[in-house]
Amino acid sequence: MQNDPLLQPYRLKHLTLKNRIMSTAHEPAYSEDGLPKDRYRLYHREKARGGIALTMTAGSAIVSPDSPEAFGNLHAYRDEIVPWLARLAEDCHEHDCAVMIQITHLGRRTGWNRADWLPVVSASPVREAAHRAFPKEIEDWDIDRIVADYAAAAQRMQAAGLDGIEFESYGHLMDSFWSPATNRREDDWGGSLDNRLRFTWAVIDAVRGAVGPDFIVGIRMVADEQMENGLTRDEGVEIARRIAASGKFDFINLIRGHIDSDAALTNVIPIQGMASAPHLDFAGEVRAATGIAMFHAARIPDVATARHAVASGKLDMVGLTRAHIADPHIVRKIAAGLEDRIRPCVGATYCLDRIYEGGGALCIHNAATGREASMPHVIPPADRPGRAVIVGAGPGGLEAARVAAERGHRVTLLEAAPQPGGQVGLLVRHPRRREMWGLIDWRLAELDRLGVDLRCNSYADADDVLALDPEMVVIATGGLPQPPEAEGADLALTSWDVIAGDARPAGRVLVYDDGAAHAGIGAAEVLARNGAEVEYVAPERMISPDIGGMNVVPYLAALHRAGARLTPAWRLRTIRRSGNGFAVVLGSDFAPGAVEERQVDAVVVDHGTRPMDELYRALKPLSRNRGAVDYPALTGGAGPVFPEADPAARFTLYRIGDAVQSRNIHAAIYDALRFGIRW
Repeated sequence: MQNDPLLQPYRLKHLTLKNRIMSTAHEPAYSEDGLPKDRYRLYHREKARGGIALTMTAGSAIVSPDSPEAFGNLHAYRDEIVPWLARLAEDCHEHDCAVMIQITHLGRRTGWNRADWLPVVSASPVREAAHRAFPKEIEDWDIDRIVADYAAAAQRMQAAGLDGIEFESYGHLMDSFWSPATNRREDDWGGSLDNRLRFTWAVIDAVRGAVGPDFIVGIRMVADEQMENGLTRDEGVEIARRIAASGKFDFINLIRGHIDSDAALTNVIPIQGMASAPHLDFAGEVRAATGIAMFHAARIPDVATARHAVASGKLDMVGLTRAHIADPHIVRKIAAGLEDRIRPCVGATYCLDRIYEGGGALCIHNAATGREASMPHVIPPADRPGRAVIVGAGPGGLEAARVAAERGHRVTLLEAAPQPGGQVGLLVRHPRRREMWGLIDWRLAELDRLGVDLRCNSYADADDVLALDPEMVVIATGGLPQPPEAEGADLALTSWDVIAGDARPAGRVLVYDDGAAHAGIGAAEVLARNGAEVEYVAPERMISPDIGGMNVVPYLAALHRAGARLTPAWRLRTIRRSGNGFAVVLGSDFAPGAVEERQVDAVVVDHGTRPMDELYRALKPLSRNRGAVDYPALTGGAGPVFPEADPAARFTLYRIGDAVQSRNIHAAIYDALRFGIRW
C-alpha cells in the first residue's frame, strides 16, 4: 500500500498533505444561524478520523450580507464564525487533516427576498433561472465594498487557524464578470478579457494584502461553460493560464459547465446513470497547460478512478466528495487493505437533492452521515449478545442484520423471495438506476463476512419465527402497491407492473402519479421509451415533488424527447371501461367542479405502498413490548426504547421501513440503524 498513488503525500506551498484524497467544498446545510456549530464540526471531524488529507468546508461561505444564504451557507462576514471554525479546524488537525474553506459572493445565485432584503447584484442584469432573481447591474461602490468584504472574510478564516481558502468562481459573482453570457457591460469591467478579469485581480490583491503571501489561496473555477454565448474552452483555459502565471494563487480546483438551471447542474455534478468522471480529462489538460496544482471532483465515485486520476498525472488532489458522504473512512480502509469494504457511493444524489430542496445532506444508505452526534459510523459491540430474527431482506432488513451482527448478535435473516434486495430489485430494472444495486451488494458482502444466516425462499409465519427462539424480532417485510383514492382504481396497472416488465401497455397510456417519487415517473419514462403515447398526470402543482431538482432532470429529459404530455394539478377521480379501453375522469383540487375526461388504452397508477404487516400483527400480542416504541427514548432521551408490557414474553418486536408506512430507502436504513444500536 505504501506505493499506492493515492497514499503519497503532496506538498502544497508550506503545507504537506498526507495523501491525495480530499473532500471538495460543498454546503451540507448543517449550519445553525449561519455558523458551523457541532453538527457541522462533527461531520468534518469524521472524515478526518477516516484518514482524508484535506476537507474543504462550505459551499460557499458568503462574504457579504447582500449575498444571503441560498442553502445553509456559512456567514464568513461575521466575526462570530471564527471560534466555531477554530474548533472545527482543531478537531481535524488532531487527525493530521488540513482544513480549508470556500468563500464567495453568490451574486445572482440567491434571492432578494432573504435575510435583509438587499438587492441581488451581478455583472449585468441577467436573470438566473434556478434562483429566479433579476439582479441589478453591480455598481462601482458595490465592487469596492465587496472586494473589501472578501479581504475581511479571508482574515477571519486565517484567524480561525484554517490552512487556506479558495474563491468560488462558477455560477457566482466573480465569474459573472468572466462570461459573455452574464457580462454585457460596455465600461471598464466588460468587453475584453482583461476587463472581465479586473474584479478577480481586485479581489486577490485585496485578499493578499490582508492575509499575506504565505497563506494558501486557490480558486474553484469554471474553464468552459459549455453553453451558447458562454465562456468558451479557449478563454477559460486562458484565464487559468493567467491565474497560474500571476503567482497569486496556489491551486486551481477545476469545474466545467454551468449551473444556472437544474438541467445544467447535472452536467456539472453528474448523477446516477450518467458518465463517471466526465471532466477528468479536461482537468488534466488544464493542468498540463498551466503547471499549477490541480484539484477536481465531478462524479469520481470510486477508488479505482481516483487512483487513475492521480497516477496518470491529471490531478494532484482528487475530490471524493459524495463518496465521503457515503463512507467517511475511505482512506483508512485503503491503507488497511480493506478497499473492498468501502461503502460505495451509488450516485443517487439524495444528498444534494435534499440540500437544494431546503434540507440537510443525507446519504441514501449511510444514515450516520450528518448525525454523528447520535449515530455511529463504526457500530459498537452490544453489552450482551443475543439472538435476532429479521424478516425481509430489502435494504432495511439487510441493514438491520448488518448492525445486529456488528454488535455481536447471532442473526438469522429470512427472505420470502429467491434473492435479497426487496424493492431495489425492482427499481434497478430501470437501466439508469442499476447502480442502486451497490447498496445491496455491499450489505450482502458485509453479512457474509459477519456470518449472518441468510435464508431466501423462506416465507415466514409466526411459528417459523418462534421456532428460532429469538430475543429480538425485526419486521422488514416492506410494502406492496396500493391504489389511489379513485373510483375504479382497481382497473389500473401499477408502476411496479410496468417497471418490472410484467405489463407493456401500448397506445395511449395515462400515468397517474400520486406517489410523487421515483416509481411513478419512472414507469412513465419506461412507457415513453417503449413507444407509448404517454400523458403523465400528477395532483400537485409541480412534477414529482418528492424527487429533488437533480434527479428529476433525466426523467423530464426522457419524457420531453418522447413527446410525452405533462399534466400537473389534476387529480384522478374515476376510471371506467370504455370499449376496448378506458375512460378517465380528472378533477381539480384548485377549481372544484372542473373536470376533464380522457379516452385511453391503459391507465397506470402510483400511490405509494401499503405495509405488508400481517406477520407483525401476528407476533405483536406475543412480544415483550407489544410492538411499542418509546419515541422520546429513541430520538435522544434516556431510558429503554422498547417498553415492557409483558416481561415474561420471549422476545421484543419492532418493524422498520415500508413495513410501517410508505417511505424511502433512507428511512428504512435509518430505522435499522437507530433501533439496532439500542439493544
